[in-house]
Amino acid sequence: MGNPISAPVPRGEKRVMARLVFGMNQSLDGYVDHMLFAPSPTLFRHFVEEARGQAGSIYGRTLYELMRYWDEDRPEWTDDQRAFATAWRKQPKWVVSRTLTSVGPNATLVADDVEGAIRRLKAERDGEFEVAGPNLAQSLTALGLIDEYRIYLHPVVLGQGTPYFAGPRPPLRLVAHDRIGDDVIRLKYVPA
Repeated sequence: MGNPISAPVPRGEKRVMARLVFGMNQSLDGYVDHMLFAPSPTLFRHFVEEARGQAGSIYGRTLYELMRYWDEDRPEWTDDQRAFATAWRKQPKWVVSRTLTSVGPNATLVADDVEGAIRRLKAERDGEFEVAGPNLAQSLTALGLIDEYRIYLHPVVLGQGTPYFAGPRPPLRLVAHDRIGDDVIRLKYVPA
């Protein structure tokens, strides 16, 4: 069995490095909590399209276990939820964890040498890869591996919780902003 991270490059084609993007819904006061505020139907459809276009996802244990919800169809789902589940299941996933011993379908466990595994993924794959979870994003930020930060800013104030940025990071530069639906602003930043 070959390296699960690498994919062959057709002869004569030039490899473009994968881009790692950390994006999450965030309250006005900087916290992320999917249980306290959820995306509108318009924003959810946006996330369906994002999932369809991503080359893969990199998860920390906690968020991966939460996302396993999408592994099995549920009768109460809307068409958009079924579309998201289909896109999510198709994506290859890398799960960074020292405590898990196995992961679900279309997923690879990264238990050791996280930096080496993610650097190989960036070098050997093309496309956009979602980084899921603030703690994992902080670790990859410290290693200089995050290429873009996407904040989906909601008009909600939580007062406490898990911050979008789990620790300090180098200065950022705003490269784009747009409105999604009636009340969410997407901000795109890259390292300055």
